[in-house]
Amino acid sequence: MEPTGVLIGIVGKTNTGKSTFFSAATEISVPIENRPFVTIEPNVGVTYARKACVHKELGLPGCDASNSLCKRGERLIPIKMVDVAGLVPGAHQGRGLGNRFLDHVRRADVLLLVVDASGSTDEEGRPVRPGSYDPVEEVRQMVFEFEEWLFSIIAKDWERLARQLDASSGADSAGLIAQRLSGLGVTRGHVAEAIRATGLENKRFSSWSREELRAFASRLRELSKPMVIVANKLDVGPAEENVKRLREAYKGVPVVPTSALAELVLRKAASKGILDYLPGDREFTLTSSPPPELRKVLDRVAELMRRWGSTGVQEAINEAVFGRLSLIPVYPVEDHNRFTDKQGRVLPDVLLVPRGSTARDVAYKIHTELGDTFLYAINAKTKQRVGELYEVKENDVIKIVASGARR
Repeated sequence: MEPTGVLIGIVGKTNTGKSTFFSAATEISVPIENRPFVTIEPNVGVTYARKACVHKELGLPGCDASNSLCKRGERLIPIKMVDVAGLVPGAHQGRGLGNRFLDHVRRADVLLLVVDASGSTDEEGRPVRPGSYDPVEEVRQMVFEFEEWLFSIIAKDWERLARQLDASSGADSAGLIAQRLSGLGVTRGHVAEAIRATGLENKRFSSWSREELRAFASRLRELSKPMVIVANKLDVGPAEENVKRLREAYKGVPVVPTSALAELVLRKAASKGILDYLPGDREFTLTSSPPPELRKVLDRVAELMRRWGSTGVQEAINEAVFGRLSLIPVYPVEDHNRFTDKQGRVLPDVLLVPRGSTARDVAYKIHTELGDTFLYAINAKTKQRVGELYEVKENDVIKIVASGARR
C-alpha cells in the first residue's frame, strides 16, 4: 500500500519524545534514549490520517478499501512520516547536526513540532526538574532556527537574483524565486502570497532591506512549512498549565496536548491482543487480562484519556493533514450507481486533494491523461452531472468521464 504524496516531518529538540511519537504513529521501533543525537539518520515510516469512511454515509454495509484501510467504519489513509535528529540552538549555523538536520525536512509539507510541555528538558535537550524550562521559549527557539535556515538560503546571492528579477520586467518573479527554492517544497503560490503578505509587491526586489527579506523568509516558512505544536509529556509536572500558555502565546498555530508514551503503550498492547483500540479512539476495551504491572499502566492511560479525550497522537496527525494542509478525502469510482471500480470493488480508493479542488483537478490526480481528456464528472451521491469547475466537497464520490471513455 503506497502512502499519499504528503510528507509529515517530526521535529524538535532532543528528549521531547519525538522518537516515541514516531514509534507510536508508525508502529516502527526506533532507538529511544535519554541522550542527544540518538536519532542521527532520519527514520522514515508510514502513519495514517483518520476519517469516517463514506460507505457509512451511503448506508453501505462496508467497502473494499485498497489504497487505504477501513476499520470499524473509519478510513485510515497512509501518510509518509519522517523523524529527524534533535534540533539544538545554533543549528542554522551548523551547530549539532546543523544543516544536515534541516536538510532532512526540506521536502516536508507540514511539521509536527514536538515540545516538552512538562518543561523537563533544557534548551540542549538535557533532563531537568519538571517545570525548569519554558516550552513557550522552546517553540520560539525551534521556529527561530527554521526561519534563520530558510533566510540564509534566500539571502545567499540575493543581490544578484534581485537585479535579475528587476531587469526581467513582466516575467513571473514569484515563479522564478520558487524555481530557485524548489528543493525546499516551496511553490509559486507560497512565494506570491509571502510577497503580498509582507507588503512588498510594489517594491523593486533590489530595494528590499535585510529586515524585509527576513520578514519575507518568515512568512514563506509559515506558508511552505506550516506547523502543529505537539505538547507532549502531558501527564508530567506542570504540563496542563503549559498547554494553556502555549495556546495563548501561539494563537495562530494549533496546539495538540499529547502523550506519545501512552499511545505507544496502547498500540503495543493492541498488537498483542490485550485490548481493542483504534488510534484516535477516546477509550479502549480490554480483550484479555493483562499482567498486574501493565494493568496499572493501562489504568493511568485510561485516566489520561478520560481527562483529555485521547492520547493526542492521532489528533496531531489529523490536524496536520486535514487542518494545516486543508486536504479533503474524495472517492473516485467507475460505476456511480454501485459506487464501484472496474473490478466491482466498492469504494476501493480515496484521494486527498486540497480544499477548493475542482472535478478536473481530481481527474488529473487520478491520471494525467484523464485530466487532459476530461469531459465531465458525475456526483455519485446526487447522480448529477457536473462540469470541470465543480468544486469537490469532503467525502464526495466522483465518476470522471473523459473522451474515449464509456458514458
